[in-house]
Amino acid sequence: MKPFVGRDNELRRLEDLLKVGRACLAVIKGRRRIGKSRLAEEFGKNKKFLPFSGLAPAKGVTAQDQRDAFARQLTALFHLPPFTFTDWSDAFAHLSRRLTGQPTVILFDEISWMGSKDPTFISKLKVWWDLVLQNHPSIVLILCGSISTWIDKNIINSTAFFGRVSLYLELTDLSIPKCKELLNLQGFKGSDFDFFKILSVTGGIPWYLEQIQTHQSADDNIKRLCFEKNGLLVHEFDRIFNDLFSSRGEVYKKIINLLSQGMKDRLTLQKTLSYPSSGTLSHHLKSLEICGFISKHPDWSLKTGKPGKTTLYRLSDNYLRFYIHYIEPNLAKIEQGSFSEVPISSLPGWESMFGFQLENLLLKNRSLIFQSIGIYAQDIVADNPYAQKASERKKGCQIDYLIQTYSNTLFVCEVKMRRRELGLEVVDAMKAKIASLAFPKGFGVSPVLLHLGPVSDALLNSRYFYRIIDVADICL
Repeated sequence: MKPFVGRDNELRRLEDLLKVGRACLAVIKGRRRIGKSRLAEEFGKNKKFLPFSGLAPAKGVTAQDQRDAFARQLTALFHLPPFTFTDWSDAFAHLSRRLTGQPTVILFDEISWMGSKDPTFISKLKVWWDLVLQNHPSIVLILCGSISTWIDKNIINSTAFFGRVSLYLELTDLSIPKCKELLNLQGFKGSDFDFFKILSVTGGIPWYLEQIQTHQSADDNIKRLCFEKNGLLVHEFDRIFNDLFSSRGEVYKKIINLLSQGMKDRLTLQKTLSYPSSGTLSHHLKSLEICGFISKHPDWSLKTGKPGKTTLYRLSDNYLRFYIHYIEPNLAKIEQGSFSEVPISSLPGWESMFGFQLENLLLKNRSLIFQSIGIYAQDIVADNPYAQKASERKKGCQIDYLIQTYSNTLFVCEVKMRRRELGLEVVDAMKAKIASLAFPKGFGVSPVLLHLGPVSDALLNSRYFYRIIDVADICL
């Protein structure tokens, strides 16, 4: 079995369910490949573990096909002769007869696939839970899925399961230190720069990291996964949107493509996509946010610290952004094998892309930045990427990451990742940003440089930055 890293808090909370003396229902959701079923499997160690999974959505797959798949998995688990269920109540009842008094974990993986074709699935699952499973005090039923919106509607916010869910977990990317631990356990020996180069493509998605072959360099791994015909990440984008959003996949792809060009507010997206001023776009954005692909960043008033009227949406998934900028434009060449002898570092904008991807990673690991600066979460009024619109009275500017504290200090953070040495040009760029930033009288401004790669002695000796932080030092 592949190494299991992280999720310590989630495992502890699952283990606590077995201590309450009654059957418990848990829900785990998160994006595709985030490790939901792997977490359930780890929890199921040293217990009776009964995993069931729905069939991936495909043309022609019916409710009966889903029940047949359940029956096949049941026969395999208990070494039974083949049989068929024509009703979910019969399927659940047959499983009930196989349950004992020993601690048991039942996993319904990709439950939205399992039940979406049958409008009676949820009600029959609820009856089974109420009348049968609750009489088994050592059972934990885990409902798991990638289509988080379906789970929210049919389980979390459903009156059918109101008050019945004992634990709700939403898995996000592994932290940067945990990603490093996972790769090290696999035998990774690359440099810090190579490690972050890999994370620039994979983000903190465990399954992507598990595909790294440690005898290859970072560039060779990226080429194999992303630029070779049938590479595992070449068609992952289509699988994500086809599996999760089915017929609406193209709509979501358009939103993702627009956000890959930079942060945008809802009104800009609405106009660009020619959407009516109804709640449809808001629903799509919420769905992408729930799935972990985009994040929203409300602006705020530096004077009052209160949220502003504008919320910017950001493509926060590293793989999706990498796909749109580098894999999709080169799909024809990839199919022809054109990259077999071409170094991927020759692709346009390759180095600048890493800086943006590193910024994405750090925004998901903000506590590491707080520690390196010397502040605590409770000290912070607001923190986010910050965009100041130009007006007659002020210039426009965009700040990679801005932290405002209750002591009226603004930490203006710039993120850089590159192999060649950073020099005083970074100081000039930061001075220009701060000169454009409109902030209240009496505020202090502390520029912070977060970098991966060498910095010049001239930059270090300039004493301009409040902190010059090597990302490798705080993350690894």
